[in-house]
Amino acid sequence: MRVLLRDDVDGVGRRGDIVEVADGYARNFLFPSARALKATDSMTGQAMAMRRARDLKVAASEEAARTQAAILGGATISIGARAGATGRLFGSVSAHDIAEAVAAQKGIELDRAALELPEPIKSTGTVEVPVHLYGEISVTLSVEVTPAG
Repeated sequence: MRVLLRDDVDGVGRRGDIVEVADGYARNFLFPSARALKATDSMTGQAMAMRRARDLKVAASEEAARTQAAILGGATISIGARAGATGRLFGSVSAHDIAEAVAAQKGIELDRAALELPEPIKSTGTVEVPVHLYGEISVTLSVEVTPAG
């Protein structure tokens, strides 16, 4: 069955694409979740408009990510945390804490999922944290955890 995708669907296509899918997949998943419409010959113009809108959105997102990468590239974010005499933290510094510190110090709202922190930081010092901004645009952020109080 030919369908016009209204959303990006992994393994099938992107918004505005007219694709061929199994009848059951379309009836049982794509149509009930409003992710696709049954494609007709008159939908070509609608598909082109959806692709144009998708391309404009992608271009704007890439430009915003490049701007954020320019600001964050080589930046050091300082976070104060309670620590013992040996430098071990009483708690930990998580991706959520880093995202809040970036917003406070650089004015950039980051999704904590964009921070590729394998495990929370549990000691003072400097840690390099990769940040995935958009598509292939990534930057490495230096996070300096200092003892506070």
